[in-house]
Amino acid sequence: MADLDLDPGALAALVEARHGDPFAVLGPHDVAGGRELRVMMPGAMGVQAVSGEQVSTLRPVHEAGLFAGRIPPGPYLLRIDWGNGVVQETEDPYSFGLLISDFDLYLLSEGTHQDIANCLGAQPMEVDGVKGVRFAVWAPNARRVSVVGDFNSWDGRRNPMRKRLEGGIWELFIPRLMPGAVYKYELLGPEGNLLPLKSDPFAWQVEPPPATASVVADIAAIPKPPRRERPANQAAQPISVYEVHASSWARGDGDIALGWEELGDKLIPYAVEMGFTHLEFMPIMAHPFGGSWGYQPLGQFAPHAPFGPPEHFARMVQRCHEAGLGVILDWVPAHFPSDQHGLAMFDGTPLYEHSDPKEGYHRDWNTLIYNLGRREVRNMLIGSALHWLERYGVDGLRVDAVASMLYRDYSRNEGEWVPNIYGGRENLESIAFLQELSRVIQQRCPDRLLIAEESTAFPGVTRKPDDHDGLGFDFKWNMGWMHDTLHYMQTDPLYRRYHHGEMTFGLVYAFSEKFMLPLSHDEVVHGKGSLIGKMPGDEWQRFANLRAYLSFMWTHPGKKLLFMGGEIGQVREWNHDRSLDWHLLDDPRHAGVQRLVRDLNRLYRDTPALHQRDCVAEGFAWSVMDDAANSVFAYLRFGEDGEKPVLVVCNFTPIPHQGYTVGVPMAGAWQEVFNSDAAIYGGSNMGNGGAVQATEEPSHGQPASLSLTVPPLATIILTPP
Repeated sequence: MADLDLDPGALAALVEARHGDPFAVLGPHDVAGGRELRVMMPGAMGVQAVSGEQVSTLRPVHEAGLFAGRIPPGPYLLRIDWGNGVVQETEDPYSFGLLISDFDLYLLSEGTHQDIANCLGAQPMEVDGVKGVRFAVWAPNARRVSVVGDFNSWDGRRNPMRKRLEGGIWELFIPRLMPGAVYKYELLGPEGNLLPLKSDPFAWQVEPPPATASVVADIAAIPKPPRRERPANQAAQPISVYEVHASSWARGDGDIALGWEELGDKLIPYAVEMGFTHLEFMPIMAHPFGGSWGYQPLGQFAPHAPFGPPEHFARMVQRCHEAGLGVILDWVPAHFPSDQHGLAMFDGTPLYEHSDPKEGYHRDWNTLIYNLGRREVRNMLIGSALHWLERYGVDGLRVDAVASMLYRDYSRNEGEWVPNIYGGRENLESIAFLQELSRVIQQRCPDRLLIAEESTAFPGVTRKPDDHDGLGFDFKWNMGWMHDTLHYMQTDPLYRRYHHGEMTFGLVYAFSEKFMLPLSHDEVVHGKGSLIGKMPGDEWQRFANLRAYLSFMWTHPGKKLLFMGGEIGQVREWNHDRSLDWHLLDDPRHAGVQRLVRDLNRLYRDTPALHQRDCVAEGFAWSVMDDAANSVFAYLRFGEDGEKPVLVVCNFTPIPHQGYTVGVPMAGAWQEVFNSDAAIYGGSNMGNGGAVQATEEPSHGQPASLSLTVPPLATIILTPP
């Protein structure tokens, strides 16, 4: 070692895997008298440098695996003898220059790198004519970061990375590494402590749980989405969403979850036949625990591995589009699990989360809260949103748990939360993040949907971010409508007269935001039972109640969302480890509910008055809102000028009404285009014989009126011919 041109301290740091600047030691270096090459190959029997016809044998200079020697100028290959006849030839990772541009580093530091998915993480590429993988990770407080995997025996001494001081980014190009390689990062924390191996926050692919490593994705194999025309004003379009948990919609042989290919074969034609406009998947981002249903993700850029590689998910989206279905993904920028291989204390410090548990710990879900006041964290999440919208071409994101993001005291008692800088409870950093998110999406992909699951009265969720501090969402889940109306439907019809306002109250605020009406997975888990299980009465009444309620929902202002199983009258509560009970469709009552939902979707889509003015007051008028004694509701829906109006009449008692008068805007024939009590749906087949004549007798503030037969526990829909 006497002639090695290397400081002893640097040598010790290198062999002990604590050197923070490996390129200062490893690779080729000009020294007195020539060019010296140093490589760290623990376990190697010998190393040679091959420069054309010239072979230079490097001498071992430390028992830990450091080799060094003089080599001629110019390019070279390493020939590594691993013993037992195994010889590897490869380029030297430490012979390559800087990889990430200064402009990229500037954008990363500013938190404005909108193409971050193609900048950080594992990127297969060609550098100086050599194919390999460039790794890059943000860990500003780490003393040393190494890429480890099967390709280097998971030895952190082999491939330590170069730190770009400008942005706290560590980078390394490993030549000849191919897609499919499994890897993690090994880090020394700021105190020099060795941290648990970390998965790549920016990985495009991960191992299936319970394994936790990242995988080098074959990015070139992921088809790029073709350009797809979408309506500019989606508030005026029919949107009927089928919410799906991918691994429990249907199961394969051996009761295992289907992959994207098999799921698409069954789910896509089913959703099309049922008339839904969109599929919404509960989070398909990589998550370590299936029981979280995806709502505790760690891989914000990677599809969940058990369903197949990223290219299979991309093909699933394409197949949906080819069939005329939009795709919405649930997306979680609020919190993340504390698994030690994930984001928690990523570089030995609270990097992605808050340091104070009063801000950074979510007691409801035992998770950590993103520090959205940090620009790099915002950049990562906005980059994730764009990744799904642009790289995979999905049509929208439903942002989960927005209410928990908006308020610092969410689910916290007095003294357990930190006020904002003005002493208030609003989370100003989260509000700014959501506004930035909506602005970026509006700029980059203005035809995509951004939907909020938001359960409070926070104002302006669907207003533009520059319009009186709006958040910029396209739609907001109407949680109040869902809770009120479900409570009403669970009440015995004998007592519904005392809860009449629960069905009308939603119209008081229906046009204060652009709403989506959700009957989501949250209403059929944790002991809440199924939709059909909530309905009172005997078997006939339970099915009649469900049919009448779904018909009320499909004709009420607001876009629609129904969780899988609701359309077949699933009896048992949803179980994420079991398939839906498709055998129920052998029962005509369940098949009747399915047919009703299918017909409602088609009627909703084909009738402008039922969707064009979903979000404006001009699209709705009460005819009968105060008949609590009979639990009857009647209302009119209007489309744009020139479109035919629609009359909806709901009877939520088991008592039919003959000669029931309802005001309408015009005399003449009105067709009964839908009746939830029809025999084809399992009803008693009471109705108006397909048509009824309106007379010029004013009623309910309208110039004409109808005398109707209103079936028991039923909703009927009428329209002029």
